[in-house]
Amino acid sequence: MEELGRAAAPPPLPGAALVNLALAARAGEDGEAARLLERVQAAQARVAVSFGELDPDPQAAQLAWDDGRLDGTLRFVDGAAHATDLLVVTPDGFALVDLAHEGVQVTPARALGADGWCEVRLVAVPALSIAVAEGRLDELRRTVALLLLARAHGAARRSFELVVDYAKERRQFGQPIGRFQAVQHKLANNLIALEGVRLTLEHAAEAFDFGRTDRGYFAHAALAFGAPALRQVALETQHVFGAIGYAEEHEAPRHFRRVHLDTLVLGGARAARAALAAHLLDAGADADTDGEGARLPEYELGAAGNAFRDEVRAWLATHWSGERKRAFDARPFHDREFDASFALDLGRTGWLGIAWPRAFGGQQRTPLEQIGFLEVMERAEAPPRFGASVQANALMMHGTTAQQQRYLPEILRGEVMHGMGYSEPDAGSDLAALRTSAVLDGDQWVIDGQKIWTTTWWGRYMFLAARTDRTAQPPHAGISMFIVPMDTPGITIKPATTMYDGSFANIFYDGVRIPRENVVGPVNGGWKVLTDALANERGTVGGGIVLKVAHGFECLCRELRAVPALRDDSVVRERIGTLAAEIEVGRRLMIHCAELATGGTTPPAVGAIGKVFSGELMERYGQAALELLGARAALSQGAPGALANGRFEQQLRHSLMWVISIGTNEIQRSLIAQRGLGLPR
Repeated sequence: MEELGRAAAPPPLPGAALVNLALAARAGEDGEAARLLERVQAAQARVAVSFGELDPDPQAAQLAWDDGRLDGTLRFVDGAAHATDLLVVTPDGFALVDLAHEGVQVTPARALGADGWCEVRLVAVPALSIAVAEGRLDELRRTVALLLLARAHGAARRSFELVVDYAKERRQFGQPIGRFQAVQHKLANNLIALEGVRLTLEHAAEAFDFGRTDRGYFAHAALAFGAPALRQVALETQHVFGAIGYAEEHEAPRHFRRVHLDTLVLGGARAARAALAAHLLDAGADADTDGEGARLPEYELGAAGNAFRDEVRAWLATHWSGERKRAFDARPFHDREFDASFALDLGRTGWLGIAWPRAFGGQQRTPLEQIGFLEVMERAEAPPRFGASVQANALMMHGTTAQQQRYLPEILRGEVMHGMGYSEPDAGSDLAALRTSAVLDGDQWVIDGQKIWTTTWWGRYMFLAARTDRTAQPPHAGISMFIVPMDTPGITIKPATTMYDGSFANIFYDGVRIPRENVVGPVNGGWKVLTDALANERGTVGGGIVLKVAHGFECLCRELRAVPALRDDSVVRERIGTLAAEIEVGRRLMIHCAELATGGTTPPAVGAIGKVFSGELMERYGQAALELLGARAALSQGAPGALANGRFEQQLRHSLMWVISIGTNEIQRSLIAQRGLGLPR
């Protein structure tokens, strides 16, 4: 179907697919089913499909039965102009109509300015009944909707690829239009949306192929996100094409029409959002007092991933529950980011080295096992800060044997935390502009400068970037990385409270002396040390964010289920359906990054897609939670009547950090455009 969309080809493949999927099992016991199946497989029948009065769109059909004959009108029928037969879905199964019968009139219906669907009028037309197993019709409708979404995706992807090439060649103001940031970010947004559609669509198909019991949920998520996303991509693609894109001799108009027509039928995104809301708000609405109710479907992580997830869940039930967790939850938020005793407990499990190579004492678990670990930790609301993954990666890749033997074991045991000293007043996203200096004086480095926005300022060590050659070109060539003990004389720390109730610090380094051997990696080679250490972090950060959103979203649904007036409100249900679909996109991007990391390192552009989407999803979720729950949700921890200990409003404030931290989303979009799409710098 995707390839048919790319080629703008009209064959009525959904009908053939429906016949094969629905009737193959009945061919041995139903003669009519067997004959139709044989004709389709021999290419003697081309089958169009109408879901008749079972179509969620009430305008799709008006039908009347009379002694085995059909009268009425069917609208929005795809492919009927080229078909030999029409399958009309009824409450009992299929009614098969011969389109050559004299009582059938097929009229192409001009849609979006060209022939698209057909209207089929039936006057006393005989129809053969073919029974379908009870409960299968809804799934078959979802299947056809997914096939149409796949065709729309193929059309949108083809047009997008054309416009990316066009942006590289079309010149205005003396340069390719693909160099303009506005165009780059527009196309980066389109790629993010297309990847979201592709991954959720493939997962829905996989869930169907493997008979997953939650395949309906994944299908609805793909449809709820995919339909509006593809239509927006189609619009944005036309914007970049400009006038050439709406010339009828160009491909773009055909793809624009296909995207819109295929995503509007069978209830479109609206029906899919309603189904997602029903799953999350209706199922379990009368659950017992723990308020669990329905949850997001849990992913299949393979035998090892599933077993490890269960192991971590059981460990947390013993080590992070009861009075210990209640006392922790009662702390103010700024004191809930780290818990020293919990870090030590984790250190005894070896899980702080979950991804480390075994040569360094790690467990070398797969990325899917790591996702299972993070998912359970998030759902248990365990302290979010433990270990020192970036610094450990740097030491394992670039540290000396002596550094590895000194620093890695204490990280693995949960005894120490390392901060990251990167940003400066004039060097944030442009880190190559940093000015903090390190000058070698005998056997010591002397560090002078200022770092800002340092979060783990209270750790034992700082992983510090400093300039060791002011004349190096390009500028990043003169940077080195250091491990700085934070009790060294000359360090002044000025903490500041953040708007999300956390803290960071301005840190001043005045003549700070550290041993010569505290440089990590080669002198003046710190840029590679820094970027290598961050590469894995940037590949997984989107997954970490979306797991936070997913857990918060489940808590939001629990609150809504408890208030019937909210649970049954149409606006609330629409918003919940939209968020559920977007969370599914974030989760699929997370799994995609993990699958790529299994074979190496996640490409930077792919990690950036996950980070941009999930970070902004966290903002949308936070805004939605306050809007749906009302003013009480805006009360902070400790305020009289605060809802859920101030969880929802704090998550909104915290979301702002995630679109800035580890590379702002604007920088990430430029990276996606330039390294993912090949647009000029």
